[in-house]
Amino acid sequence: MTARHSVYVLPDGAKLAYEIVGSYHLGRSEPIVLICGMTSVWVDYERLTQSLIKTRPVLLYDHRGIGSSSLTPSGKEEITIELLARDLAALLAHLKWKEVAICGYSMGGVIAQQMLLLPYSLVNPTLLPFRTTHLFLVGTRSVVQANIGLPISSLPNNATRTLEERKEIARRVVSSLVDPQWIESNGERFEFIFRRTVNPAINRPSDIIAKQALALKKFDFVKLLYQLPSDTRIMVIHGRLDRVIPFTCAEEIIKQIPQACLVEKGSLPGQIPSYEFGHFWYEYFDIHIWRDVIDTFMST
Repeated sequence: MTARHSVYVLPDGAKLAYEIVGSYHLGRSEPIVLICGMTSVWVDYERLTQSLIKTRPVLLYDHRGIGSSSLTPSGKEEITIELLARDLAALLAHLKWKEVAICGYSMGGVIAQQMLLLPYSLVNPTLLPFRTTHLFLVGTRSVVQANIGLPISSLPNNATRTLEERKEIARRVVSSLVDPQWIESNGERFEFIFRRTVNPAINRPSDIIAKQALALKKFDFVKLLYQLPSDTRIMVIHGRLDRVIPFTCAEEIIKQIPQACLVEKGSLPGQIPSYEFGHFWYEYFDIHIWRDVIDTFMST
């Protein structure tokens, strides 16, 4: 987190910490929102963010209850995918942006889809005062599937674990985001990511992570996917080495969403060298490749 981040107070009293980096591009380039996955906070996006801000503004924020964001004063709300989607919709309405691109990674991709479907919700349908021009669905899914997700212990609270147990769980989680060959070739970077994950200064409460995991077992919007705006261009980014969300989930998204396309493989700007990458997608390949994927797609 940075000292210059802003805070938006949601209607129920919860607070979202956010930051617009590359703000000098506002009015010249379309902003993109990076939505964190389960357990993640916005600093985890640092490698991608530092590349994207060369060409456009980037909105980063933490989900309620994690990072620098907070729950309601009572702290008793149920964390659901719809609640997190409404949080983002409220933040974007507050910013008064008329057009935006969205990149939803892992749980963030589920939240992105849910947000775009809020106008068609059976309970409390909500119009969105902005247009999503492009949607990147990365390492994510559109339907609930059993036994898919991060390898997190079922223990209810970190208070029941020793420091070494917590570190071991964190190491398993980080290891699952990449493949063994990547770890062997990028040992120093792996240790940096691991240290950031266990850094006590970065708030990742185990009870909130458990509630996020539960939320990912309850969402249900597959029957509404045909309502996704036809003028929103949708790209699916998914690696065949993903050990958290299998590649079959990407194939399911493409089957369920007619306008969704898989990122192309090739050597041209906007293409990737191969589909051999893991869940932590932007840790693979030169980072300018991913920036080119996003910029090229957003230029069409």
